[in-house]
Amino acid sequence: MPDQISPTKGNLLKLKKSLALAKVGFDLLDRKRNILVRETMSMIDSASKIQELIDSSYYKAYQALQSANIQLGIVEEIANSIPIENGLSLSSRSVMGVEIPTVALDIQPVKNYYGFHRTTVQLDEAYVMFDNVKKFTARLAEIENSVYRLAEGIRKTQKRANALKNIIIPRFDNQCKQITSALEEKEREEFSRLKVIKKIID
Repeated sequence: MPDQISPTKGNLLKLKKSLALAKVGFDLLDRKRNILVRETMSMIDSASKIQELIDSSYYKAYQALQSANIQLGIVEEIANSIPIENGLSLSSRSVMGVEIPTVALDIQPVKNYYGFHRTTVQLDEAYVMFDNVKKFTARLAEIENSVYRLAEGIRKTQKRANALKNIIIPRFDNQCKQITSALEEKEREEFSRLKVIKKIID
């Protein structure tokens, strides 16, 4: 809307309606931003805990694997008997209009694919620990991608809220004041004119 508009009561009503809508829009965007920030902070806390679990599981897994390698030699041939994971699926959900990913891992019970002959407890421990790492990693991937998308959603929401607060609302407010002032000036002029006419008639 241009800055210079005709100072009429119709335009004033339109501007007041636009101003009210802009204020409601700002309030909604501010609420949306707060909800997205809360969601992001809770996910960051979860990511930190899962990262600790991954680090701990990796440490224990590599210790067990090192022990198995020492006892059995390099266990690459045994490791190849474990099937490749293909139970990962992706979907999405919406949080205040922001699409965030959901990573689902079809969790299967841990099976002994390589048999008990010529293997050790350390190899079983390494397998279980690496299986845990896989599950934690899928969850961490979901959270990290969600945090990235939520952060982008917060940035866009903040940009729109700032535009309303610092540009649109002040512009509408200023235009309402200008038109109100112009209409009041017209009313004063009209009143003065009527007084002059009445004096002439009397």
